[in-house]
Amino acid sequence: MVIHLTRTYFPDGTNGKLECEGKFICYTIELPWKNNEKRVSCIPEGKYFIRKRYSQKFKWHLEVLDVANRSFILFHPANNALRELNGCIAPVTKLSGPGLGLMSRKAFEKLKTLVYQALDNKESVELIVE
Repeated sequence: MVIHLTRTYFPDGTNGKLECEGKFICYTIELPWKNNEKRVSCIPEGKYFIRKRYSQKFKWHLEVLDVANRSFILFHPANNALRELNGCIAPVTKLSGPGLGLMSRKAFEKLKTLVYQALDNKESVELIVE
């Protein structure tokens, strides 16, 4: 399975659209681009793989693997990139401004269900960020 993340960059945040095989999944919010600096920047454009991950804070969620000079880049719910993200990607149902979105948990559950189904079927899940 290949998921495409198409971004629009703003000084206060990065907004995106996630699609799989041409079908819309949800929107995304991220931190602004700041040269891939840890905790203050979105990740670089490129190809990555996604896996399941569990933590006490986020329970079952998704991790983006092999991001250059970064670790623990996650997909998890958040509605305000500057306040709630440290370089991760938050799925949202609606965009409400640069790096701002609404109903993140609903969008996250939709994305997680789709990705977990593919992973449970032993498919790899690739994320292309552009």
